[in-house]
Amino acid sequence: MTFETENHPPAAASQTDAERQVSEASHWIHPLRGEIGRYLIGQSDLVDRLLISLLVKGHILLEGVPGLAKTLALKTLASLVNAKFNRIQFTPDMLPADIVGTEIYDPREARFRVKHGPVFANFILADEINRAPAKVQSALLEAMQEKQVTIGEQTFPLPSPFFVLATQNPLEQEGTYPLPEAQLDRFMMKVVMDYPTEDEEMRVLDLAGTTEEMPVPQPIVSLEAIEQARKVVNGLYLDEKVKRYIVKLVHATRRPDEYGVHIAPLIRVGASPRATINLALASRAHAFLNGRAYVTPHDVKNVAMDVLRHRVTVTYEAEAEGLNSEQIVTRILDELPVP
Repeated sequence: MTFETENHPPAAASQTDAERQVSEASHWIHPLRGEIGRYLIGQSDLVDRLLISLLVKGHILLEGVPGLAKTLALKTLASLVNAKFNRIQFTPDMLPADIVGTEIYDPREARFRVKHGPVFANFILADEINRAPAKVQSALLEAMQEKQVTIGEQTFPLPSPFFVLATQNPLEQEGTYPLPEAQLDRFMMKVVMDYPTEDEEMRVLDLAGTTEEMPVPQPIVSLEAIEQARKVVNGLYLDEKVKRYIVKLVHATRRPDEYGVHIAPLIRVGASPRATINLALASRAHAFLNGRAYVTPHDVKNVAMDVLRHRVTVTYEAEAEGLNSEQIVTRILDELPVP
């Protein structure tokens, strides 16, 4: 069944006021995109995902082969918003204390004092997170979900904004530890990076084919402006039928046959309720980036793959047929009626 409806706020006056708020709160988006584009060539989708996560306090798992400027992307964004950036290189011999910190005995004062780890920053690059065992990966769970860290008997709040970009290499399997489902579910989106086009790589060559250091980006937006934008994003209009579409999308990953998508034997585990929440948040942020004060089904479909691909687990039967979670999500998006 297809719903014939408009997804606009009911009152024109309130819509105009909301659009004005969006326009005022998003004035920094275009300059920020343009400045990032000077350093990061041809990755506009990644930039939008970074901004979406920043606006709604999400985290990103970024999958791509080495050399695609994953580190540069987050480091540039951190410089442009004048935020503290820390890079954590995950290795098999790491300990949780290498991330969150530990208690150190001070013989002069005859007491233990807390030494904070690198997780105490605004932007965290968890580089090659799947190279560390699950015990170390789990050190990020409390930080990502609760925005706090417990060391010994003390709990410390993390800076705001707090944003984790974790990377993993899809090619190397030896010496890696797949992220457990509970860890994967903490990431709002899983973004897959691809190689640049020929023209884009020509621009990369012109920009970086030199031994000279690139200039450090200067801040162009404050953390206060981002916080104000978050408040506007939270107030964007989300029609009941769009909400219902979001819920149906998630439920179709659990019981697809009930929604006319006959792929039940291919799905082992569907998306969790966290996917529903993240779909709504990401859709609002996507509408905000496009200057709208209301969410459309197009916003939902635009972010759905990144929100769902790591939350849907396929069966052995699907793997035998050469199908992965992305193909399953694509079928659901294609076959589920859009309001």
